[in-house]
Amino acid sequence: MLVLAVSLPPFPAAVMIAAGMTVAALAGARVPARVWLGCASAPVGFMLTGAVVLVVQFDGRGFSLSPAGLAAAGGLIARSLAGLSCLLFLALTTPATDLMAGLRRIGVPAEIVEIALLMYRFIFLIADEAFAMNAAQAARLGHATRWRRLRSLGLLLASLLPRALDRARRLETGLAARGWQGEMRVLADRPALSWPILGLIAAAEGLTVAAGVWL
Repeated sequence: MLVLAVSLPPFPAAVMIAAGMTVAALAGARVPARVWLGCASAPVGFMLTGAVVLVVQFDGRGFSLSPAGLAAAGGLIARSLAGLSCLLFLALTTPATDLMAGLRRIGVPAEIVEIALLMYRFIFLIADEAFAMNAAQAARLGHATRWRRLRSLGLLLASLLPRALDRARRLETGLAARGWQGEMRVLADRPALSWPILGLIAAAEGLTVAAGVWL
């Protein structure tokens, strides 16, 4: 669907993909709407900012709406929503371990897969460290006033990198102590193929291609 979103015309193919993948995530995979909206809010804000730049033009008479920019902005929004819905569906329904196992199966070099898995783990290490430091600052009245909150935020950002690097060093030491040889093996479920579901997916993609080509 992501390939179709970037290769077919935005109308109606991208609109169909965005709607279909959103319904598949919320109704099919039962992803909570609050989680989906929380993950989509920042990319949508960035996308709308870029669309405004296309719509507004500046000339000797000042700012005005660009007729060509309206069509370009509409296509940008449609394609962006389609791509975003595809990526959110993948990210919110597939565990990282399954993604890494799939990358190994399709022949991605093991070094790249291991770096991606370690980076994924390191993101949560940094987040845990930041949450712990923020809670400690709040317990010491570091958030009592706006000035104290800003000062506490600056101290947190200044101290986060050294502490995160220390956590990373301890992670490396722990892996070495367990005999790590450069490949992190994890358990990943590989469910059996469902031919009815595969047929439904193929039909949806065929319908999208037909709509993008002939409509």
